[in-house]
Amino acid sequence: MFKSFFLARRWWAWSIAGSAFILLATWYRVELDVQINDWFGAFYDLIQKSLGQPGSITAGQYWSELSTFIRIAMVYVTTAVVVDFFCKHYIFRWRQAMNEHYMAAWPRLRHVEGAAQRVQEDTMRFASTMESLGLTFMRSLMTLAAFVPVLWMLSDKVTALPVLGAVPHSLVWVALLWSLGGTLLLAVVGVRLPGLEFHNQRVEAAYRKEMVL
Repeated sequence: MFKSFFLARRWWAWSIAGSAFILLATWYRVELDVQINDWFGAFYDLIQKSLGQPGSITAGQYWSELSTFIRIAMVYVTTAVVVDFFCKHYIFRWRQAMNEHYMAAWPRLRHVEGAAQRVQEDTMRFASTMESLGLTFMRSLMTLAAFVPVLWMLSDKVTALPVLGAVPHSLVWVALLWSLGGTLLLAVVGVRLPGLEFHNQRVEAAYRKEMVL
């Protein structure tokens, strides 16, 4: 499934350049998330100051913060739309590469019942999985890496954790352990799902064959 896309010269423009574009664009989206997070801190500090000390800020400062958010939000929305549009084309090209790879062996596959349907459905499922889980997992890792410095600074104000007591830079370790624990838990729970899905497909195929006969 990976060889037919990443090692075929025909698809290098999509597999290599496309993968690099998705990585860079996803990292840029994460950086925009960090900028929005920083903006929330500055904006609400400004609001708190204005409520605590009436007249301490000007209307220009207020509208300047709002214009900053509008600028970041417009760039973020545009980037998100472009990246999502490109990712769908990227996944579709990957599916096309897999489909052509398996169809090249059609003389050997044509004698297998439902071979064409299996190729189409399996490549579709793989493409959907890569689009939903693969891209989401990659973005989650980048988000975690981008926010670690923020958590590192915020941890200076959290001197102790419940039960554990004093833990240096506690928020960083909590975030890392939570991410790792959640990933491992989902992996343990879902390890049997591919086998169950394959078994279900075999049962469905046998039932269809019985209905035809």
